[in-house]
Amino acid sequence: MATMPPAAAGDPCRCHPQLFLSLPQALPSSRGWRGVCARPEVWVPGPSSVLCYGEGSNGDCSDDGDGDGQGTSERASGSERGGTPSSIGDRIGEQRVTGFVDYNKGRRRLSVQVGGVGRDRLPARYRLRAAGSVDWTVTEVAERILRLEHWNDIEGILNRWAGRFARKNFPLLIRELSNACAIEHSIKVFSWMKNQKVYHAQNDIYNMLIQLHAKHNRTDQARGLFFEMQEWRCKPDADTYNALINAHGRAGQWRWAVNIMDDMLRAAIPPTRSTYNNLINACGSSGQWKEALKVCQKMTDNGVGPDLVTHNIILSALKREAQYLKALSYFELMKRRKILPDTITFNIIIHCLVKLGQYGKAVDIFNSMREKRAEHAPDVVTFTSIIQAYSSCGQIENCKTVFDLMISDGLSPSLISYNALIGAYASHGMHVEALKVFKLLKNSGFRPDVVSYTSLVNAYGRSGQPEKAREMFDKMMQNSCRPNIVSYNALIDSYGSEGKLAEALDVLREMERNGILPDVITISTLLGACSRCGQVVNIDSILSAAKCRGIELNIVAYNSAIGSYLNMGSPDKALQLYESMKERKIKPDAVTFNILLSGLWKMGKYDESLKFLDEMTVLQIPLSREVYSSVICIYNKKGLLAEAESMFAKMKEAGCCPDVVAYTAMIDVYGEAGACERAWETFQEMEMHDIQPDAIAYSSLMKSFNRGCKPERVLALAELMKEKSIPFNSAISFEILSSCSMLRDWRTASELVDNLEPSFRFFSLGLFNQILHFFGKSGKVDSMMKLFYKMTASGLDVNRGTYSILLRHLLAAGKWRKYIEVLQWMEDAGIRTSFRMYQNALPYALKDNSEELIGAIQEKMGTTSCQIKRLVSISPQIYYKALRRGKGRGMVHTE
Repeated sequence: MATMPPAAAGDPCRCHPQLFLSLPQALPSSRGWRGVCARPEVWVPGPSSVLCYGEGSNGDCSDDGDGDGQGTSERASGSERGGTPSSIGDRIGEQRVTGFVDYNKGRRRLSVQVGGVGRDRLPARYRLRAAGSVDWTVTEVAERILRLEHWNDIEGILNRWAGRFARKNFPLLIRELSNACAIEHSIKVFSWMKNQKVYHAQNDIYNMLIQLHAKHNRTDQARGLFFEMQEWRCKPDADTYNALINAHGRAGQWRWAVNIMDDMLRAAIPPTRSTYNNLINACGSSGQWKEALKVCQKMTDNGVGPDLVTHNIILSALKREAQYLKALSYFELMKRRKILPDTITFNIIIHCLVKLGQYGKAVDIFNSMREKRAEHAPDVVTFTSIIQAYSSCGQIENCKTVFDLMISDGLSPSLISYNALIGAYASHGMHVEALKVFKLLKNSGFRPDVVSYTSLVNAYGRSGQPEKAREMFDKMMQNSCRPNIVSYNALIDSYGSEGKLAEALDVLREMERNGILPDVITISTLLGACSRCGQVVNIDSILSAAKCRGIELNIVAYNSAIGSYLNMGSPDKALQLYESMKERKIKPDAVTFNILLSGLWKMGKYDESLKFLDEMTVLQIPLSREVYSSVICIYNKKGLLAEAESMFAKMKEAGCCPDVVAYTAMIDVYGEAGACERAWETFQEMEMHDIQPDAIAYSSLMKSFNRGCKPERVLALAELMKEKSIPFNSAISFEILSSCSMLRDWRTASELVDNLEPSFRFFSLGLFNQILHFFGKSGKVDSMMKLFYKMTASGLDVNRGTYSILLRHLLAAGKWRKYIEVLQWMEDAGIRTSFRMYQNALPYALKDNSEELIGAIQEKMGTTSCQIKRLVSISPQIYYKALRRGKGRGMVHTE
């Protein structure tokens, strides 16, 4: 049996009891028992509890008396635990950890019971007055107070409590309420305490109240308590100053925190490590990471060495101010000094690596943490950071894998974890998967917040469903979740991405009516919507509206506006806005120059676009992959093969690994130059560097092979694409058709048409006209007409050019009756026919001597039968000659 140690010397009211562990003889079986199961009871003293020996307490733990009927764990009295009441229960402020487990429902609950001074341990002069009071424990009083609202009769409960006559119960009660973060209840109880005759001001009470006000960002009230305690003749100690520094640090008042520490030194109170840590945290949370480093250095100079908490605070300050490289350097310094990091340290480092795009290193640290679980096991924050890392690099499947791994490791995902997974799916427009995680979030007992709903709005917007996005936005407001500026921007972007500028502007007006002012992201989103709608006037209006609202455009907004002007063919306004940006001392970045380079060369202004390359070099702005690719395309259009090769080599030398866009640009360059073998070598180099070619790269290589008169290699590439399940686009289909035309391989062309049939609506009419011409030229008129039927059945809008191709090849094949039928189809479709179209069919009708068709042609030509007979009698050889010529060329001309 554990016994109590004697009280600490010099302080008869303080002692440090040893840990007492009470184990039951046997646990009841969970089989067939729907109640609760008693668990081992652990007695743990509070870190700064007032613990004293007393007399009269038997340590008995009676029922809490709340009458809720819920299963509470068995509470053993002192005698039941194998000791006398005086040896176990005679402690003030002892904490007993109790709990219960419901195996059927999978629930558990732990609670800490604080006894305090009971009625039988009160001084003799108060026992008679307390005879009619209820002998509650401190925990029971706190629970009853917390059940009430702070404006209810809290004093009624306190006045019925027998423990109100023991001043040692007051700090225990304040601690219980502080642990519950019930600030209003604590203020009420504190006001009641000061009116009690037994009350004596104590530092512990004020320190806890100051810290509680700090948690609720009530800095002025905390400072008021600091002065009040001195009026009550309580001398502030190190804990008091620590709490006050923490209060100002939470409010971002770092200069106040520094001044308080100076006051502490003037009061001859030596700062502790916690003091320095609070001050460093105050500077770091206010964005003053340099000041935080100075305090850390001062801490070391004063002989108070920093601990791991100090280093974590410094790392957190650097992370908060986006000083990611400095945070990594500081971490390397920690490793050189052999300071062992913990989970919090690694979480900060993983976050910095993700922000720097070093996803591989972040995953390596995560795997290392899982291998060394005993030292620093990954927590929910770690898993959430890795989910965000995989989301940033586009590996969405790994996001779900990490999420499932977190659950398998016994961790319960937080709301932030669910939001991270929803955001990962939303960033790629995977609205079905995002909605599943959203439902899982609600089933797990969480209430979706504004981030959850905004991610779903973004998911529907990126998948091209603005109506669904609006529906989710309305549901967010129906569930009493107030949208913020990010939510409105996501909804505006969902409409803007589909070119629905009017609806996007309606959302902007709604946002302003609800008291949320647009920001620069809103302006950038609207500018992008104007570009998609092709409305230059609206761009000017949006820029003027931003100026009237005092919104200062940043580099992102300027880039969006410049790109919008260039996309709509207004280079003068784009260049004017670029000059305006420089006048406002906003330095252009690589994105700005890429927009200017690509926008101008697409308009054929190659020389003017290359001037910006020179300006970029003068400003010493590193070239990005996109800039390199744009410059290579410009050299390609100008036919400068050597310059393009030189730029591609510089790109590699600069450490800027070419991507699929850069390789495709070089394949185009070689294709234009007729060097199809060099294009093939570039294609192979791309695959050697684990860069998967896309459909555009394949189409560029096919184009170079067709230009090099190697159509068989085009068909080989098509088979390779089928093996890799890469879908065909219009350009690839056109190149395959061209190769089939050169090889006279109509069977492959027919197979191509069959493969394209499910997705006819996604291909251009020009491609189908090319296929129709190929079939007609090859003499496969039936295949040509079959393809035409499929085109009309799929809803394609055929035009006059399509019908002209049909008429030409039908007449050349001698199918003049079908020719007449197609002419009738044209008229039914509202497409105007010409005199010559009927005139071309007339010789065939005359030769066939079909009076019915001759009459129909005569009606359409507007001539009489006498005129036709007269024309034939005058020059019959004309029609027979035209007939022979028509069979060869498909066109008949009157002479």
